Amino acid sequence: MTALQPWRAVLGRALPGRRCAAVALDLGSARTRAWAAGRGLILDVPTVTFPGAGAVYPVQRGAIVDVRGTARMLDRLLGHRLPRFTRPLVVLTAPVLDGYAYRNAARTAVEVLRPRGVVTVPAARAVALAAGADLSAPQLVLDLGAHLTEVVLLVDGAVFDARRTALGTADVDDATPAARIAEAVAHMTASMLRQDRTSLTADALGRGPLLAGGGALRPDITRHLAYTAPRPVPAPHTAAVRGAALLLEAPRSGLRRTGVDPPGDRAD
Repeated sequence: MTALQPWRAVLGRALPGRRCAAVALDLGSARTRAWAAGRGLILDVPTVTFPGAGAVYPVQRGAIVDVRGTARMLDRLLGHRLPRFTRPLVVLTAPVLDGYAYRNAARTAVEVLRPRGVVTVPAARAVALAAGADLSAPQLVLDLGAHLTEVVLLVDGAVFDARRTALGTADVDDATPAARIAEAVAHMTASMLRQDRTSLTADALGRGPLLAGGGALRPDITRHLAYTAPRPVPAPHTAAVRGAALLLEAPRSGLRRTGVDPPGDRAD
């Protein structure tokens, strides 16, 4: 693997304009999306190791369960889309409550692309960046994915508190009505309010939470969230990868302000 490097050094060596490919990557349980610097969205496909009847799903409920399969998938999907003989910078979104396991597994899988550096950013931060949110004020992010729903409080652009449930839009059927997702969001938000000894969660909720993920396009779900006066992010299903892509364009002096993980989260 590439030697561990401080995140500033990684981005400093590989900013656009320095003859280095750069790509933002969002590895979701249902779909994988990639955004190339200067080219836009180059990939939005199901997250499967093998397409067709023999499909295998290497990412499940926000966890990479098959690292080698994920690597094969990335090689198949992106290997021919990146410039030859270059080592790209990769900005990778990650679930907020993933711990080191997800980041380490993702970085191992991404090694198939021979990256110059890999930097992770919490998906909720990426969503806020895509929305153009004021990160100097508390922001509540509701990310309604296919297999995972997260409620995240950002303070000064950093994750202050978070909750998640292994429930998403793909689970909605006759046995699991859409209202269940809204109920889970309400429960997680109420828990955050109860445990917050400050006014930060209440302030963010009063401002209206940012609503992202494929669930934001589902009226059968969002109508049950009307009590929160949510602010849907433009193109909410691609918000995370677009926010990560903004970091590829960020000037070095603004990286902390825009939300790249601090030095404690190493980039390799």
